[in-house]
Amino acid sequence: MTYLADSKRLTLAGARKMMSTAMGIAEKENIPIAVAIADAGGHLIAMERMDGGRFHTVHSSTTKAVCAASNKRPTAAKGAQGQELDTIHAIGLALAAGPGRWTATEGGYPIIVEGECIGGIGVSGGTWEFDDRVARSALDAIGAGFKIDNK
Repeated sequence: MTYLADSKRLTLAGARKMMSTAMGIAEKENIPIAVAIADAGGHLIAMERMDGGRFHTVHSSTTKAVCAASNKRPTAAKGAQGQELDTIHAIGLALAAGPGRWTATEGGYPIIVEGECIGGIGVSGGTWEFDDRVARSALDAIGAGFKIDNK
């Protein structure tokens, strides 16, 4: 029986690379965003809000990062088994998970390296398509994916 396991972890340097990639896109496109990067346990490693960014985007991006890391999949209006949720069930799941732990809003991605979830990133402030694109670009910057089967 095995009692210990080796695991990967996201470094501060990795989080900074992801952050600079995300902020660079937002600055170029003149869209003020907030970006949160959490470790596999949902603890923040990095958080930034651009000048002009709305203050609620800090909480939104953090919730997206934590939710993505916890569920090991992108944030969306889907339940624990990936099933579509109506509005009532999405709100109910957010309430059941607790403040800042679950969201149905796009823009959050798990950070997957060699099949292991090492954290999550959340982007908030643009359209959902923009937030989504920026988060995926940040993953690409460190060679990470967002699906468990990515190698």
